Amino acid sequence: MSTLTAGTPPRDATPLHSHAHTAADSGVAWPTIALVTPSLNRVAYLEQTLRSVLDQGYPRLEYVVLDGGSADGSREIIARHADRLKYWHSLPDKGPYAAVARGFELTSGEIMGWLSADDRLHAGALHTVAAIFSQFPQVEWVTGAPSWLDATGRVFVAGDVPRWSRLRLLSGDYRWIQQESTFWRRSLWERAGARLDTRYRLAADLELWVRFSRHAPLYTTTALLGAFRLLPDQRSRVHRAAYLAEAEAILAAEPRSKADRAGLRRLARWKLIRRLPCLGASWRVRRAIQRAYEFPPRIELDPESGNLVQREPAP
Repeated sequence: MSTLTAGTPPRDATPLHSHAHTAADSGVAWPTIALVTPSLNRVAYLEQTLRSVLDQGYPRLEYVVLDGGSADGSREIIARHADRLKYWHSLPDKGPYAAVARGFELTSGEIMGWLSADDRLHAGALHTVAAIFSQFPQVEWVTGAPSWLDATGRVFVAGDVPRWSRLRLLSGDYRWIQQESTFWRRSLWERAGARLDTRYRLAADLELWVRFSRHAPLYTTTALLGAFRLLPDQRSRVHRAAYLAEAEAILAAEPRSKADRAGLRRLARWKLIRRLPCLGASWRVRRAIQRAYEFPPRIELDPESGNLVQREPAP
């Protein structure tokens, strides 16, 4: 389990915000970012969510907010920001995943992501995302350092930033890729079918990640992008067992290529060796397991200079 530390958001986004502006001033074009927020009766946090996006001042933003017909004042909050949104409505829908899918259909931006109505982007997140995709053309999707909010807005940041790979997902270690911290290129979205599988009520994001992993590795960055708000009435908490059942079904149904099967066998062998009393504690075994996962490099943010650097996994 990750170590959590409480406090205000670390200052990694602010230097990168300046770094990104400097890049733009030197002639680098901003990519258009398409962001969707689905909402239903989340008035307590909706204003914070919207402002966490709009107040960043990102110059090329397509922000779509689709409310499912709230009766708690959410419509009025969204309407106040209508002139800064690409599109919004407040109409009954078939759930948050259907709303997100509809929102993406209304956008054309080359970078995509979605943010639930409880959650927030960190300061400078959109500039950070733009800088990553502009500076590293090999990155097709990326997820940020895990972070959380409590009901009061206090931020908790993971003490480590996990790496991800297709083999890690297929081996069942899928908890958790933070959806609000994950962004991707539209070209990847289209190659993966340009859809969310709305048969899944709770884990359609995981199904999308697994589909993405067929086509491109998931890069991680040490920068803070989005924060997930921890609330007692969230679907992911109330229906945790159902979520895990959906997740297991998704992984069981995922086709394994010949390379996938070979990689999973290799990983399983090293995990078995790790259990041997005479070898399990060896740093060589731990390193071998890390290599067996086939992690891509990590995009690290220097908090002093705001520069982005690609770091390979330890040999």
